[in-house]
Amino acid sequence: MRALYTAATGMAAQELNVQVISNNIANLRTTGYKRQRPQFQDLLYETLRRPGAATSDQNTQVPSGIQIGSGVKTVSTARVMSQGTLTPTEKEYDIAIRGEGFLQVTMPDGRTAYTRDGSLELDSTGRLTTHDGYLLSPQITVPNNTISVSVASDGTMQATVSGSTAPTTLGQLQLARFVNKAGLDSIGDNLFIETAASGQPITGNPNSDGLGNLQQSYLEESNVNAVTEISSLIAAQRAYEMNAKVITATDQMLSATSQMFRG
Repeated sequence: MRALYTAATGMAAQELNVQVISNNIANLRTTGYKRQRPQFQDLLYETLRRPGAATSDQNTQVPSGIQIGSGVKTVSTARVMSQGTLTPTEKEYDIAIRGEGFLQVTMPDGRTAYTRDGSLELDSTGRLTTHDGYLLSPQITVPNNTISVSVASDGTMQATVSGSTAPTTLGQLQLARFVNKAGLDSIGDNLFIETAASGQPITGNPNSDGLGNLQQSYLEESNVNAVTEISSLIAAQRAYEMNAKVITATDQMLSATSQMFRG
């Protein structure tokens, strides 16, 4: 019976749904993480009687036909790119983005990756990097004799160095935005790379060209809502159980039919 295969697609879909929810909950405290949301579509239908088909020589028509569905499929696990809560950290190299945009990072292979995780560090030469040592782009180097660093909302980075009262401008932080940011490819380590779906990056200074602004000594938390994820988990579990019951009921029906033939 086709109900077995239809229910199996439902169980597979809900298993993937639970996996996505599990990943969201696991990243509840991951800086700059953007939650995923699975999206489903119904599969092809077998049409036994087409709606609008003629039923007599007088052109009477069927108001609704007979179509048998074959289940469900997962079409995407879309990223929800909404703003996360900004949390103070008291670290001068922590930077949160408020609004649109991603920080740009140069990967070891030369590619440019994009991140909302602004927890920056200095390498041995004073260059700004991520926790994994990937260089920030455009590159900014902090002098060894720096006393303090300030980052303006427009990305201007200045340092107060020993022996000088006037601040020294170190460089300009830039952001990148995308026409379809949900189309970015997540490669782990809080990094994304562009794809044909995301379009090419539009770069510029914060507070310009639709880009957000920066807030020093803050980090953006994950946009995962624990209550929403738990309720979605319960709903997914119930849907899985209902599909399993369909398989059990179908198996019982097949067993009864088999007994009739043996009898």
